[in-house]
Amino acid sequence: MSGGNWKDLFAAGCRGDLELVRYHVEAGVDVNYCHPEFLCPPLVGAILEKQEAVALYLLEHGARWDVPSEMDDGLNALGAARRVGLEGLAARLVALGATDSGQPGDGRLSAPPPWWQRVTRWLGGRP
Repeated sequence: MSGGNWKDLFAAGCRGDLELVRYHVEAGVDVNYCHPEFLCPPLVGAILEKQEAVALYLLEHGARWDVPSEMDDGLNALGAARRVGLEGLAARLVALGATDSGQPGDGRLSAPPPWWQRVTRWLGGRP
């Protein structure tokens, strides 16, 4: 391998291969990217697979807790940690300022806009 690969990073994170995750992060793979085939950030994927060490590593290396997983109804890192019972990780996320919705103070889980609205915005409002 000569450079990082997002899909490989995601898969390594879900199976708990911290060394391979480290390799891809050091190679410059964007830890906040959500591939259109996966619709889930690596942080949320790792948490849902109960890979706490990987999740903590990703947080230490720039992963944002507020990036939602469209595959999981807008679930963010805090919601994922609570869903799978990683209470220590949930407490760490709260200490970092995490909320269930990704928005300060409202406490609700917000769903991201549908893909077609994001594409329309990206196109500058053109149909």
